[in-house]
Amino acid sequence: MVIGVPKEIKNNENRVGVTPAGTMELVRHGHTVFIQQNAGLQSGFEDEEYIKAGAKILPTIEEVYSIAEMIIKVKEPIEPEYKLIKKDQLVFTYFHFASGEELTNAMIASGSVCVSYETVEDPDRSLPLLTPMSEVAGRMSIQQGAKFLEKPLKGRGVLLGGVPGVPPAKVLVLGGGVVGTQAAKMAAGMGADVTILDISMKRLRYLDDVMAANVKTEFSNEYNIRKHIKDADLIIGGVLIPGAKAPKLITRDMLKEMRPGTVVVDVAVDQGGCFETTKPTTHQDPVYIIDDVVHYSVANMPGAVPYTSTLALTNVTLPYAVQLANKGWKKACNENEPLKKGLNVINGDVVYPAISEAFNLPLKDVNAYLN
Repeated sequence: MVIGVPKEIKNNENRVGVTPAGTMELVRHGHTVFIQQNAGLQSGFEDEEYIKAGAKILPTIEEVYSIAEMIIKVKEPIEPEYKLIKKDQLVFTYFHFASGEELTNAMIASGSVCVSYETVEDPDRSLPLLTPMSEVAGRMSIQQGAKFLEKPLKGRGVLLGGVPGVPPAKVLVLGGGVVGTQAAKMAAGMGADVTILDISMKRLRYLDDVMAANVKTEFSNEYNIRKHIKDADLIIGGVLIPGAKAPKLITRDMLKEMRPGTVVVDVAVDQGGCFETTKPTTHQDPVYIIDDVVHYSVANMPGAVPYTSTLALTNVTLPYAVQLANKGWKKACNENEPLKKGLNVINGDVVYPAISEAFNLPLKDVNAYLN
């Protein structure tokens, strides 16, 4: 198969879809890999490394899309890329369709085959291709939240871990999944007073067992959320419904109950966000303020640490990419149920229920394409 890896063009997206090591593996299986010039540079990978791994370098993004049967990238295509995607072309990346109607319509119109990292789902309902980026984003949410709590950045002027004689910051984590667990772990390690809210008692029992003593667990409902936001210094939104829009757990009116300078970090922004006031921001302009509450909602947080993120992502995506390339998408998805769940849009048809529900689009049975 001919595989293309374009350079990411989303604002401050420094990751790359395949590392030189991943390239070598694909070439070893007999595939031809075209890398756009300097695609890996911001992640720390020179073109020469890709050439040594067996790739061929193309100077423009147009050439990569034109020649490739399968595109492997990191973030969803953005408007300049829409016209480059061809009928029957396999695109393997994060899409987050349910929060992007324009993107959804563009991919339907393209006639391409869209396999979304974030909806590949194992039998235990875990999301193996989303997990490493959720781990990065969860840890980064505390790093960024601690920074924007500083007074010059319009925060409350609170040190996350406090000092002897002064209490630490209070951190509220909404969701006890991968993002929430990693956020709580980092915040606890910095000495903060942490509370995790979740609707799964099984998950809360697990977290209560494994977390440090400065992490408390509590059942999530509107009453408890309203109780905790009144004195929280930093609030992390880490709630995810696979492939669907995130629920709005903090509404606009709740901001009035928060103290001025409270920082909210919405890691669920790719899926529409779990705060009603969330709107996507960029690393270049990461925050905005509503009702004296500092909102951080960068839609590609792991892009700020591209070396770590690219290695972590390729570790998990490469085995699936090899299967897709070796067998073709139909056979690969027939033989791999988790990968089959990654199919979102096929030749103009929506085949993933949450996308159909989000935009009231007709839903076609994915099996009609596989049998």
